[in-house]
Amino acid sequence: MEYDYEYLKKEVLKMTQIDLNAYKERQMKRRIDTLISKNNIQGYDKYVAVLKTDKERFDEFINYITINVSEFYRNPEQWKFMDEKVFPKLVERFGKNLKVWSAACSTGDEPYSLVMALSKHIPINQIKIYATDLDKTVMAKAKVGLYDAKSIASVPEEFKKKYFTQVGPSFKISDEIKSRVEFHEHNLLKDKYPTDCNLILCRNVIIYFTDEAKDEVFQKFFDSLKKGGYLFIGSTEQILNYKDIGYGRENSFFYEKPM
Repeated sequence: MEYDYEYLKKEVLKMTQIDLNAYKERQMKRRIDTLISKNNIQGYDKYVAVLKTDKERFDEFINYITINVSEFYRNPEQWKFMDEKVFPKLVERFGKNLKVWSAACSTGDEPYSLVMALSKHIPINQIKIYATDLDKTVMAKAKVGLYDAKSIASVPEEFKKKYFTQVGPSFKISDEIKSRVEFHEHNLLKDKYPTDCNLILCRNVIIYFTDEAKDEVFQKFFDSLKKGGYLFIGSTEQILNYKDIGYGRENSFFYEKPM
């Protein structure tokens, strides 16, 4: 039997419920081949055997194939638009008990950014962010809440002073912010989606999916939103068929489920 990439995909699906067929093959295969080479392992069959028996290598694999590039207030101009245009509409439509989902939340930068941004519109003790990711390792990092200077570079100065404490070269986010975020493991390509969301944030993750998987995820996000709710996507993404799904477009990165 030839142990090719198809074999690896099938075994990974059995072990993790992660369907690599939903990711762009050339990019994902290159990432995995690099990791196999780094570990000095010869062949997909031997690598699968290692993944089944070595927890450290398994965790490394999950962390490596799930794309974890994040930072606070990434693309500040888009957060400014949300602050000035989107949040006021949401509060006017739904009141201050908003249901907000940060999907593919990575190391927590975006859900914590959401808490700070929303605190200008809603008392902080009324804010609750439901944050999900496929990768338990990055969510563990999120719960610790330690970040380097580059990660927090775009945080408004008022929030840096109020909510971050320097610990050596790192910056620790306050428990007041952390307490407003609830983390859960979730696979966008397999698991059930939350319902009746007022705002969904999912940025710079869908770009790695196939066109078919993108369409499915954007449709599921639409179904998850309440009428009048918003989806906030990344600066590298766009929903080409947004009208067919039913979205209205506020600008290039904010899509609304019409009232």
